[in-house]
Amino acid sequence: MSRKYFGTDGIRGTVGEPPITPDFVLKLGWAAGRVLAARGGSKILIGKDTRISGYMFESALEAGISAAGVDVRLLGPMPTPAIAYLTRTLHAQAGIVISASHNAYTDNGIKFFGGDGRKLNDQIELEIERMLDEPISVVATDRLGKVRRIDDARGRYIEFCKSTAPGLALHGLKIVVDTANGAAYHITPDVLEELGADVVPMANRPDGFNINRECGSTKPDALCRRVLEEKADLGLALDGDADRLIMVDDRGQVVDGDQLLYIIARDRHRRGRLDGGVVGTLMSNLGLELALGALDIPFARAKVGDRYVMEQLDDRGWLLGGENSGHLVCLDRTSTGDGTVAALQVLDALRREQRTLREVAAEAPLLPQTLINVRGARRDGYQDDAHLRDELAAVERELGKNGRVLLRPSGTEPLVRVMVEGKDGEQVERLCRRLAEAVEAAIA
Repeated sequence: MSRKYFGTDGIRGTVGEPPITPDFVLKLGWAAGRVLAARGGSKILIGKDTRISGYMFESALEAGISAAGVDVRLLGPMPTPAIAYLTRTLHAQAGIVISASHNAYTDNGIKFFGGDGRKLNDQIELEIERMLDEPISVVATDRLGKVRRIDDARGRYIEFCKSTAPGLALHGLKIVVDTANGAAYHITPDVLEELGADVVPMANRPDGFNINRECGSTKPDALCRRVLEEKADLGLALDGDADRLIMVDDRGQVVDGDQLLYIIARDRHRRGRLDGGVVGTLMSNLGLELALGALDIPFARAKVGDRYVMEQLDDRGWLLGGENSGHLVCLDRTSTGDGTVAALQVLDALRREQRTLREVAAEAPLLPQTLINVRGARRDGYQDDAHLRDELAAVERELGKNGRVLLRPSGTEPLVRVMVEGKDGEQVERLCRRLAEAVEAAIA
């Protein structure tokens, strides 16, 4: 399907540049309101993260949706998964998130959820895109949408998070919580504290400009140091919109999404509650696949992106999947990736066994992995290069069953990502560089 605006993760870009401008966002609100109203929709929720431009885009969306004759409910700064949950429970026809996730404050974006708490389906997105080509027409004054704020949105979501791990008690556990100065700054620390943990919050004072700045799941160095300084049992970090999670063990070592996915899957498998297998992505570490295989847990790889993980889960009827970035989906708990909910699932598994994060993560050791981004004049056609095919075959023969290779073109830039992983780190780096040189020649 041809798309002009919507990518696999909504609409995103640098503030003030097409399409992320106030006039576009106003028209986007109007177009979404018109399409949903024609389908019987009467109410749309709007939430945002903490970046400064969120206020401007919230007002623009509010005006556009109201002009289309649809009511608006404002949630304020809330995690992306909270908007998904509240859209479903408040019986709205759609939820809109204003966020650029793990990006810097200079970027922003728009993401839609449908009434089922999942990403808006392709057909509706295409209808909205078509409506964007039409001139704005405002409904009669007596039909304008009404706007009000949901004052108890935060409390509703906190209670929901706690309900996903019934009976969990965290007394005696000291946890450092890095909320990336983002949407969960007033959520996740309270969830853990209400469950009994001794919480040390950090990166929890958003000012509109410091979201994801040297903190959060993509930059965990400060969290690693703080865990050691505080002599904490563990730490956890979310990204700006709180749909990603990474954790840090008591020795200050990062435990990424692959290992966290293993911990959750292992716990469900031991209790007979896994219901199928686990979906990872093409970038999931081979160590995860091997560790799951040792437990006879089926594993499948999807294309990179949470949309594709969800598609695989739906196609297979499975419930658990995720990415090494920490975007973890537990469909037996919620409808989308949720960093806070995922953290509770990990903590629940650890408390049940009375073991540490370090001990259980060690059962799924990650294999050495080297990734090189090769830039060239193009990002396609390299598959037909005879020399590259020969080099690829030679690398795969040398790795054998102890490693794997992935060549993946960028979706937006003229580059190809070359990834090699295996049991021998020196071999992996050498083979990756060899393959990258062949790719560079093929796309020059």
